[in-house]
Amino acid sequence: MRDRPGCLQGLTKLLMLNWLSDFLQERFGFGRGCSCTGIGCGLILLIALLALSCSVVTGTDWFSLW
Repeated sequence: MRDRPGCLQGLTKLLMLNWLSDFLQERFGFGRGCSCTGIGCGLILLIALLALSCSVVTGTDWFSLW
């Protein structure tokens, strides 16, 4: 049986993902680069970060404090 991470670990992962998202969006996100590259990179980052955040939310046991 696989143990799922607890609430505090899930919140920590989401905070780190938020920091990473802000950093990458400032460097490569929407409005950066030539006309289409900013939109393309921003869209790719958005999809990737949404997938990672959904993975963290669904893979965490929010009722466990450990």
